[in-house]
Amino acid sequence: MGNTSEGNLFRNLPVETYVISFTLVLWIVLSLVAPNFLTEGNISNMMRQVSVAAIVAIGVLCTIIIAGIDLSVGSVAAFCGVLVAQLLSHQFGVPASVGLALLAGVGIGVTNALGVGVLGIPPFIVTLAGLQVYRGLALLISGGMTVGGLPPGIKDFARGGVLGIPDLFLTMLAVAVCVHYILRYTKTGRYLYAIGSNAEASRRQGIPVLRVTIVAYVFSSSLAALASILLVSRLSVASPSMANAYELQAIAAAVVGGASLFGGRGTVLGAVAGAVLFTTMGNGAVLLDVDPFWEMVLEGVLIALVVYLDNLQKKRSSGS
Repeated sequence: MGNTSEGNLFRNLPVETYVISFTLVLWIVLSLVAPNFLTEGNISNMMRQVSVAAIVAIGVLCTIIIAGIDLSVGSVAAFCGVLVAQLLSHQFGVPASVGLALLAGVGIGVTNALGVGVLGIPPFIVTLAGLQVYRGLALLISGGMTVGGLPPGIKDFARGGVLGIPDLFLTMLAVAVCVHYILRYTKTGRYLYAIGSNAEASRRQGIPVLRVTIVAYVFSSSLAALASILLVSRLSVASPSMANAYELQAIAAAVVGGASLFGGRGTVLGAVAGAVLFTTMGNGAVLLDVDPFWEMVLEGVLIALVVYLDNLQKKRSSGS
């Protein structure tokens, strides 16, 4: 009886608990085998890395919750990053340049949502097309070249911090808290989960499915745009090849953190925890001089395992 109760307890633990626990174990192991892991410089570098990855993952999470997907976020980040860098290099002010890049992200999100909600095109196809289109636009407006000559203000932001915590990480925390509040405590958040669980039932109950779909995809693209601005600040340049494969990393972080590709489930904490896990794995691989291809293999196996377990759980809950 006690064993059964204990087994139920572990099965009922949130996925985020397992991810955070595994990450903590990984931190302990790396601190023992890699002397440079727990240094101030390395931790600060990891915080900056995870900030960009987590913001993109939080945005993608919103589309996954409604049983959608956004494969375009990496290309959106490249396009918006090149756009803001071009504007800044042509003497546009920082607020105006950043504002236009964010507005471009909002416009892309609306376009994706209309393709899904009005034209009825599957999200995979709409955002796959966007993956090509926006990467191509990034190449066009940059001439295929790296864009530099940015003002000191944009560069200094990535180097700044409060009490040793980088400004990039604080920005990520602010985004995480805001989106968590929306998902957990607002009507829009409840609608997102309802649509992901059953879009047709939600429509019959009077939930504005198209409007909520627009919200989800605007979150995804605008947060990708914000991440691109932070990435430009961190790198001090913008390249049309930047943010390559970010869409896969973001989806992986959200799914490993407990989001279901079938919709209706996922949390901001889980997406951030997933991003921290993958950042830790990448950082550890560099410190231990492990072939990065093995890191890719491990990440792929981990994603496949999580999706398989999610599918298994869905079948059990439906009784099939």
